[in-house]
Amino acid sequence: MPSAPTLPLPPASPVSARLQSIDALRGLVILFMLLDHVRETFFLHYQVGDPMAVATTSPELFASRLLAHVCAPVFVFLTGLSACLYGARQGGGRASASVFLLQRGLFLVVLELTLVNFAWTFQWPPKVVYLQVIWVIGLSMLALAGLLWLPRKALIALGVVLVAGHNLLDGLHFPVGHALHIPWAVLHDRGWIELGESLRLRTSYPLLPWIGVIALGYAAGPWFLASADAHGRQRRLLVWGAGLLAGFAVVRAWNVYGDRPWVHAETALVTAMSFFNVTKYPPSLLFIALTLGIGLLVLRAFERLPAGTGLRVLAVFGAAPMFFYLLHLYVLKALYLGALASWGPNQGRYFGFDAMWGIWLCTVVLAAALYPAVKAFGAFKARRRDIAWLKYL
Repeated sequence: MPSAPTLPLPPASPVSARLQSIDALRGLVILFMLLDHVRETFFLHYQVGDPMAVATTSPELFASRLLAHVCAPVFVFLTGLSACLYGARQGGGRASASVFLLQRGLFLVVLELTLVNFAWTFQWPPKVVYLQVIWVIGLSMLALAGLLWLPRKALIALGVVLVAGHNLLDGLHFPVGHALHIPWAVLHDRGWIELGESLRLRTSYPLLPWIGVIALGYAAGPWFLASADAHGRQRRLLVWGAGLLAGFAVVRAWNVYGDRPWVHAETALVTAMSFFNVTKYPPSLLFIALTLGIGLLVLRAFERLPAGTGLRVLAVFGAAPMFFYLLHLYVLKALYLGALASWGPNQGRYFGFDAMWGIWLCTVVLAAALYPAVKAFGAFKARRRDIAWLKYL
């Protein structure tokens, strides 16, 4: 790693600072996710494409969606990082991490197919199953359970190749009926899988680049071990975070690889929106570089901040992510159905807010309302370590 000036750390203990920073970052992106899901619930009358149509998307809607882009890459990266720390805590190293990844990966896949999908559709038996972020995290964990046995340098190389090189495959498609249509729809080509006349699957999150992200997260795990040097970790986070953002700027300005081209528009604001208008499904090289670069720098900043109330609040959300995920989906569905029953549709066939400020306000209110339940569950999970299944939440 290139050397960097040694900077003073805050007085918090290295162990508590490094672990709280991980939970706080996870909690921050959980709130970004809540904002996006409130938008999908109460602002669905304004459709947002992938990438977004900047000429017809308001700046406030664009900014809200751009914030939400940070969620999935940070979640998946931290999943790999946490798997490494879990193996180290258990004393079994890679063997313990591999077993946990297999068990939790299968758990998440089943969860996506059942409770998560039902929260979105309220259909049982389902007619459409959306294979989204929980699905892809589960499959990525299953892949990492085998890949973590590679030498660390090989794992890093594989992660970089998958993240940086998968856009070379963007032009490869297989028609329905082809032997590779279903596996390619799961791996890279977002689309529909028909399972008879009564059930369709939508591969919203193609898998291939996410395997690269979780592999890189696992490879970064040793930076956060209790024996690791805190100053060295901060230098690495700074170099890699800033390096990813610089790489994003250079490749994006080049405008020939890594995402759909950006354009010069009539105003500087729309031009800037076009520049940062990256593709999520599947996540482009530039999508991952931008979002992970931001995530690594925020992680560094959180570790350097004093352990104040703000970080503790974020860490509460980040310590029980799956509990919050399921809770907020069902609360949002109940709120929407209640609003629709009370007032009926007011935005075409939808009920929704008139402007984005309502989405932001609703997000803040919901975060505050759900915080006590999440905090209580997190405390219960920490207190009852004898209940093995709680670790999956």
